[in-house]
Amino acid sequence: MQRLIRFWLISLLAVIPVVIAHPPQAAEPVQTPPVSRLDVEKLKQLLDRGDVAGAIRLVEENWQTQYENYYQGQLTTQLLETAEISRRLTNLFRLTGQRSALIYAIPTPTHLELILVPPGARPLHRRVATANREALLQAVKSFRDGVMDLTTPRSTYLPPAQRLYQLMIAPLEPALKAYRIDTLIFCLGGGLRTVPLAALHDGDRFLMEKYNLAIIPAFNLLDHRPVSLKDARVLAMGASEFEEQSPLPFVPVELKTIVGSLWPGAMLLNQDFTIENLRAFRAKQPYRIVHLATHADFAPGSIQESYIQFWDQRLSPNRFRDLRLSYPEVQLLVLSACRTAVGNPQAELGFAGLAVMSGSRAAIASLWHVSDAGTLALMTEFYRQLKTTNKTEALRRAQTAMLNRQIRLDSRIRRDKIHPYYWAAFTVIGNAW
Repeated sequence: MQRLIRFWLISLLAVIPVVIAHPPQAAEPVQTPPVSRLDVEKLKQLLDRGDVAGAIRLVEENWQTQYENYYQGQLTTQLLETAEISRRLTNLFRLTGQRSALIYAIPTPTHLELILVPPGARPLHRRVATANREALLQAVKSFRDGVMDLTTPRSTYLPPAQRLYQLMIAPLEPALKAYRIDTLIFCLGGGLRTVPLAALHDGDRFLMEKYNLAIIPAFNLLDHRPVSLKDARVLAMGASEFEEQSPLPFVPVELKTIVGSLWPGAMLLNQDFTIENLRAFRAKQPYRIVHLATHADFAPGSIQESYIQFWDQRLSPNRFRDLRLSYPEVQLLVLSACRTAVGNPQAELGFAGLAVMSGSRAAIASLWHVSDAGTLALMTEFYRQLKTTNKTEALRRAQTAMLNRQIRLDSRIRRDKIHPYYWAAFTVIGNAW
């Protein structure tokens, strides 16, 4: 009798989370609510009278609402004032040695608003009158089209890369140098959230050669506590074969390299690559890094059009919590074969909100599907660097090594510098420390 009661209790406990995580399917697909619009006239009025803190509060509240609408649920009740944001950046410098600055880039119909929040100092506002939304987004499109296409020559992709640098970075650069900033945290408005920031160019160097980079959905949605990945274990999972999508033949090598040569951990491939196995392995061992080498797509339209592909099912963003990455907490989620529909508001929200919604402290994902060989090369170098530094610096070092041909990629590539197609797609999302 006692055995039957115990069996009944265990069964009940096993069922309860599933019932909570998977509500009954509606007859019609859930439609993502339209993206709420920022009141740009109110924003301009606040900035015109010098109330930068009020402008930041307005932007944070609106962008938080945008992400909550997309992910269909409340993400936080936190609302930090600008002085507290600056104080936390100062504290992060004391704890990590990184001098981080927060950059808000807010497109409006007539101009671009830039706000810089440095550590321990008042925020700085710059208005770029030559960057109306139409001209800015056209420059963004030209830039992205160039770096996403391996056949595009430097003479074609560098001019828009330099143009965007002049619009988004140059107005703030004197202050960045004065405060000796080494890490840029970007909080971006619609149309800019899928810009491959690493490949912006000042005429001499790419942005990632000068700064560690990360993007965040909103500072109030961010877990700011610094993270140490020293002695972390990696749960490396993925698939090389798919029924309806192109194969990823380098995935087995990628997973074996990460957990076989560089980091301690476990590897699950193809049929073993399931959500149930992810949960089961993490229930036995608190893997703090989860690496998923599989197709993932942030697509336009309904949130259910976006997904991470597991062996036996697709997981849409509104079900990312089903991965239970916050119990115990995953410090880093890596999606090494991700793709994002550039320029689409819903796709942008899905990509930039990945870390928050998945429950991980931070994520690394790609804006486009880089070649298998390119992904293997960059990920191998990233994990090698991660053994001695933090994730943003590790990614910057890996990208720089690839750019300068310090990583063997393909003997058929004869250029002195490796095309941004191979390295600019990868982005740190969320906690940069």
